[in-house]
Amino acid sequence: MRRAVLTYLALGLGALVILAPYLMSLQTSLKTARQFAQQPPLARPAPPTGANYAELIAGGHSLFPPLVITVQVVLVVVLGQLICSVLAAYAFARLDFPGRDAIFRVYLATLTVPVVAVLVPRFVLLSQVGLVNTFWGIVLPSMFGSPYAIFLLRQFFRAVPQELLDAARLDGAGHLRVLRHVVLPLSRPVLATLLIITAVSHWNDLLWPLVVTSGVRWQVLTVAVAGLQSQYQGNWTLVMAATTLATMPLLVLFVVFQKHIVRSIALTGMR
Repeated sequence: MRRAVLTYLALGLGALVILAPYLMSLQTSLKTARQFAQQPPLARPAPPTGANYAELIAGGHSLFPPLVITVQVVLVVVLGQLICSVLAAYAFARLDFPGRDAIFRVYLATLTVPVVAVLVPRFVLLSQVGLVNTFWGIVLPSMFGSPYAIFLLRQFFRAVPQELLDAARLDGAGHLRVLRHVVLPLSRPVLATLLIITAVSHWNDLLWPLVVTSGVRWQVLTVAVAGLQSQYQGNWTLVMAATTLATMPLLVLFVVFQKHIVRSIALTGMR
């Protein structure tokens, strides 16, 4: 009993440390600028106000256009990465072709390459084909799979019993039918996990959209919030409201798929 109590106390303290910045952001966003200036940072808003959120939703600093663009970017990138990663992972896991393992190792080694190392070559390439400051300039570099996604799916596909695949081939199924009707239905947990990881990483991506776009035409949510911070450094209540709004969709996404994430961790052995 003592060990259990200490364990839960440690976990509760860790959860409090992790959640404290988000709770403080939410609390600050419900204050007016005068309350924030006159009260201690940890004081509760008295009374709470929703003026900051009203300003960001329907006021002169609306985050709705960047939110729509960010949702479109995330949907296109997630769809492209799922399709390309599934096909590549199945090929690396179940198809025999010359140099398969060597190609996979070389591709996996690109995980060690820093993002900033390919930032300038990627920008120069897109500028030469006229895709700078466009929607496709934001999404194209990330649409065709990632080493981590392919590695995760490959490990799961290799764990699918060979007997199931052989039975499908005896019924006349080709590789695409085996992938669609046998492998993918068994891979829903790991696909949900990959969806979460990809959506979160590209929802929070700031560096590449900041480099490849200019102006407000294709401004994503992270760039808009960063611009709000630099423009209104004194109005922290408005900035905290913007950061709180930016994180809300990710919390909803995690709540919806949390069971699949836990199951995928157990199935893929990533304890």
